[in-house]
Amino acid sequence: MNPESKSGALDRTSAFLSLAAAAFVSGANLRLFDALLPSVAEDFKVIPAAAAVVATAFTLAYGLFQIVHGPLGDRLGKLRVVAFATLTASIMSAGSALAPDLRTLSLLRFFTGVGAAAIIPLSIAWIGDNSSYESRQAVLGRFVGYMILGQVMGPAIGGLLAQFFSWREVFYGLALFFLAVSILIFIEDRKKPRIVIPGTFSSALANYGKILRDSWVRTVLLTTFCEGAMMFGALAYIGVFLKTRFGLSFLLIGALMACYGIGALVYSLLVPLLLRHLDQKGFVRLGGMILLLCFASLPWIPFWQAAAPLLIGAGFGFYMFHNT
Repeated sequence: MNPESKSGALDRTSAFLSLAAAAFVSGANLRLFDALLPSVAEDFKVIPAAAAVVATAFTLAYGLFQIVHGPLGDRLGKLRVVAFATLTASIMSAGSALAPDLRTLSLLRFFTGVGAAAIIPLSIAWIGDNSSYESRQAVLGRFVGYMILGQVMGPAIGGLLAQFFSWREVFYGLALFFLAVSILIFIEDRKKPRIVIPGTFSSALANYGKILRDSWVRTVLLTTFCEGAMMFGALAYIGVFLKTRFGLSFLLIGALMACYGIGALVYSLLVPLLLRHLDQKGFVRLGGMILLLCFASLPWIPFWQAAAPLLIGAGFGFYMFHNT
């Protein structure tokens, strides 16, 4: 156990709340573009498929740079790296609001993803360092709850602002939230000496190489890659589909896209019950079947209201599959 975790369940509540705020804005940022894609495409006068490169740029950086931030957190301190990461996301979000063209916006969203990639994994690692073994799962559960709440609120808030202002105001708001969280975490980082784990990037790369020699690890990573490509690739276009098929407002699209996060929240609440009836293979099979049913049904819905239960089901199925 880390020296910081001797005093009980979690001896730095203010630091936890700061990281929880970071998880909230990270979750909102992750799902924000689902509601904004039609608005961005209209503003830059391009087809939605072209505007979707903005979502691809962010997601690519978000996935790639998580393997970089882990060693950085060990060397420099987890809170400090998260603080700099949220500051980076703030600056890049402000730049996104001012982007003159699609290429610039894509580049800025890529660097937003570079920063945002540090928040969740390093926060989880920090909680592991600063909580007792007995309470760790409960603390992690509360932390993930903030992230899921952000995923619920992100599309809804994004749709609201896009409806009455523009997609640019959404990024201004995101920049301010990231900046406030960054300041809070910098303050927490200064309160207590950081725990630094000796090592170099070469040793970290050696550890990654050792893990990847396990064929089962490679299987899981490949499955997760395919799952993420299909899931998030499809989610980015659902807002466009709803706009094109039913002529919905951005406000309503944002509210519907928030249903995905609601499905994730429902899953988190039902996990104890599901564990009584399903093993790990059962979770993956049922989660995959739910995703298949929801996505296969979406193109055939006769009215827009039917999208809500299907998106709730998609969020539920994805977290059942992905978390396992």
